[in-house]
Amino acid sequence: MDFVPPKTLIADAVALAKTKAALSATDLLIRGALAGVILGYATSLAFVVTAQGALPIVAAALFPCGFVVLVLLGLELATGNFALLPMGIAGSEVRWRDLVRNWAWVYAGNLAGSILYAALFYAAITSFGTSDGGALAKLVKEAATKKTLLYMSAGGRGWATALVKGILCNWMVAIGAVLALSSRSTLGKIAAMWLPIMIFFAQGYEHSIVNMFVIPAGMFLGAPVSSSQWWIWNQIPVTLGNIVSGAILTGLALYVTHGERPRAESTRADDSLIAIAPETATS
Repeated sequence: MDFVPPKTLIADAVALAKTKAALSATDLLIRGALAGVILGYATSLAFVVTAQGALPIVAAALFPCGFVVLVLLGLELATGNFALLPMGIAGSEVRWRDLVRNWAWVYAGNLAGSILYAALFYAAITSFGTSDGGALAKLVKEAATKKTLLYMSAGGRGWATALVKGILCNWMVAIGAVLALSSRSTLGKIAAMWLPIMIFFAQGYEHSIVNMFVIPAGMFLGAPVSSSQWWIWNQIPVTLGNIVSGAILTGLALYVTHGERPRAESTRADDSLIAIAPETATS
C-alpha cells in the first residue's frame, strides 16, 4: 500500500525539514525563484479561465496544478516551509537560526520569481505596453486593487482582515505541503495535495506568494497601488497570517499529536529494572 500513516508522515516531514535546513543559500534562492514563477503561472491560468467566463470554482479546481508541479520538482515555497521547518525544530533536527535562514532566502527567492513572471506576463498580454491587455488585464488590476486599497479603506479592521485571511489560507496550503508526504506514489501525492489547495483558493483567502505575482502584475498594468500600500496593507499582514497557521496550527499541532517524543526518565528507569530483574531472579 502506498498510504503513509500519520506517525510515519510526521517523521518524514521532520527528516525533510532537516534536508531543507541544510540547503545552500544559492539552492534556496534558485528553488524559491522557480517556485514563484510556477505559482505565478498557475495564478495567471486562474485569471485566464475566469476572463473567459468560467465559474470561479473552475479556476479553483485548476490552480493546484502549480503547487503540485513545484512540490514534485523539489522546489521551495515559503508557505509550505512555514509548517515543515517548525516540525524540524520540534523534532530537534533543525536549529532556530536555520529556520530563519531558510524562510528568509526562500521568501526572497519566491519574491524574485513572482515579480519576474509578473513582468513577463505584463509584456505578453499587452504586447510590451502597446495594448491595454483586455478583459484579462482588467481582472488582474481589480484583484490588485481589492487586495490593497480595499483593506486600506477599512483601516485597522482591514489590516486585521488581511491577517485572518492569511491564517485561513495557509492552514490549507501547509496541510497540502504535509500531505505531499502522505503517499509513496505520484498519483497519490497529487490527489492529496490537490484537495486543500483547491479549498483555500475557492474561498478567496490570502496567500503571500500568490500576492507577490498578483499585486505587482496589477501595478504593471496600471492599478493605482503603490509599493508601500502593497506591503503595508497586504504583504506584511498576509505573511504574518501565513506564518501563524503554517507554524502553529499545522506544523506544531500535527507534531504534538503524531510526532515521536522522548520517553520520560521514569519510563527509562522502569525499563532498566525490567531488564535487570531476570538476572536478579537467577542469582
